[in-house]
Amino acid sequence: MGIRRQRKEPEAVSFQVTPMIDMTFLLLIFFMVTSKLSKEQVKIGINLPMASAAQVPDDLENRDVINVDAAGQFHIANRPASVEQLKAHLAARFKAAPPLKIYYRADKDTAYEVTEKFMEMAAEAGAVQVLFGTYKN
Repeated sequence: MGIRRQRKEPEAVSFQVTPMIDMTFLLLIFFMVTSKLSKEQVKIGINLPMASAAQVPDDLENRDVINVDAAGQFHIANRPASVEQLKAHLAARFKAAPPLKIYYRADKDTAYEVTEKFMEMAAEAGAVQVLFGTYKN
């Protein structure tokens, strides 16, 4: 007696929806968390200057937020930083994920020399764009 092999019918190819739903939820959670983090970076109490020609740029993504209080103290997001720490941060950020784009938020009472020093640091680090935070009149 010979062994009879049974023929398997080819399975119908079907589209699996479950992995797509999982990916959608993961992306949704990721964007919700990163949106919350980016809002936290500008929470520090800074009284921004007024500008009549102020505009909100189209591209605010992938920017380092640098805050400067009225006393001239730098903050990387909400974390206080010395000039050396800020230089190291900007250089590391440029090396890790170029191009370097910065959102600079200085208090209206910050001395001009502090902003000038920051712009020199940003240029040395390779910043391609610096946005200045202001309120519109």
